[in-house]
Formats: sequence, structure tokens, C-alpha cells
Amino acid sequence: MLSYQHLYHAGNLADVHKHAALAWMLDYLTQKDKPLSYIETHAGRGVYDLGADEAVKTGEAAAGIALVEHWFPKSHPYRQRLEEARAAYGARAYPGSPLIAALGLRETDSLHLADLHPQEVAHLRAVAKDWGASVYQKDGFELALAITPPTPRRGLMLFDPSYEVKADYEAIPRQMAAIHRKWNVGVLMLWYPILKGGAHGPMLAALETAFPEGLRHEVRFPPVREGHRMEGSGLFVVNAPYGLAGELAALGQRFARLSKPGKGA
Repeated sequence: MLSYQHLYHAGNLADVHKHAALAWMLDYLTQKDKPLSYIETHAGRGVYDLGADEAVKTGEAAAGIALVEHWFPKSHPYRQRLEEARAAYGARAYPGSPLIAALGLRETDSLHLADLHPQEVAHLRAVAKDWGASVYQKDGFELALAITPPTPRRGLMLFDPSYEVKADYEAIPRQMAAIHRKWNVGVLMLWYPILKGGAHGPMLAALETAFPEGLRHEVRFPPVREGHRMEGSGLFVVNAPYGLAGELAALGQRFARLSKPGKGA
């Protein structure tokens, strides 16, 4: 299935959770004077217009980044990437994870971005031509297995599937384990939605069995509208950088306020 387009959901609270963590990790990794590889298996279009009809229709950005951007001081890597994206692409621009990576990486680093959706890849290629990125219209997990271990060997891989296909939940632990066997030093970061019904539960149990030292972090937030099934966001990180647990714990405290009656953002 290739119906999913992230423009409807860009800048929502799940993006805030995922992108704040990603920006922080890349900032931490680039502090060491050694090149790294960034690989993304489900990249999307890279840059989103939060003024587009699709984004306005769902109201997810209005209830997301527009509501909580003040959580992040100007010195935070996520806030810096937001401001850099707006300076480059306009005041309504929101950076997807490929742009967050492109803005945070150095000339000595490598950037590999995959997506299967033709429309998303076309958008991504148009904006990524100036990033020095390699863009692939290919199944992301196939690409990940093909290019690992990458050069440079040090690096981070983000898995951010749409979960349109329920079989993804069963396949992901096997796919991540296979990639880890080939690239045991790589930081592997998986994002997953927390939906009513708990579809992610068996997947997380399998991941925690395969990676007992993996870092799991989840946040909850009110559904953005009546009938919306997503009520939280999760991250599972293999080879988590030092300090990430503390950074996520602090972010989790912010999210906890959103679910308390009478508490604002």
C-alpha cells in the first residue's frame, strides 16, 4: 500500500517526540570529529508546508509543534533545525527527518534516504538535490540491508514506517535484528505509533527480547480529534547515545502535562 502521505500529519506531537530526539542524537554524534552515515528507510518528502490544505485540514500541526515549540530553548538542536528550515523554505515550512539530518550533518558525513511512494520521492529529490544526499525509490529495509555496514561505519539509521500494513509490526524486529548483525555499531532508532488497541505490544516484546539493552521511550497525548486512534508515540533505540535517556525523560515530563486536566502545554 502506498496511500500514506505525511503532509496530513506533519508537525504533530508524534513528530515533535521523534524529531526532537533525532536532532539531539545527531547533535551529540557530530560533536566527535569523526564522519558518520545517516540512513533513513521511510523518508517521505523531507520538507512540509504547514499552510497546505492537507495540513490545515487535520489540525495536527496546530495541536503539535505550534502548541509546544516553546518547550525547546533556542539552543536546543530541534529548535535550531526548525528555525533553519523556515529560513531556507519559508515561514510555514516544517522539516521532516531527512531535512533535520541534512541540516545537522557535516560535509564529511553521508546521507542515504529511501521511500517507495513515487510522489514523495519526487518531492524529496527536488529538495534534496542541494543536500548531497543519495535518494532511492526502494523498499527501505532492502536498502538498509544492501548498504550496511555503510561507509563511514559510524552512524545512525531511522526506521519510520507508516504501519499501513499490519505485517510491519511482525516483520520489523526481524529486519532490525538482521541489520544489527551486519552493522553492530550503528545506532538504530525505530518510531512507532501508540494506537488504541495496542497493536505495537507484540512488536515491542520481540524487540526487547532481541535487544535487551535497547532504550524504549513512550509518551502519551490526547487524541487530536474525536475518533483519532493515535494516543501516543514511541521510540526504540539500539546503541543509544550516552545521555539520550535523560534527554527523553525530560521531554516526557513535558508531554505528561498535556494529559493532565487543567494543564496546558
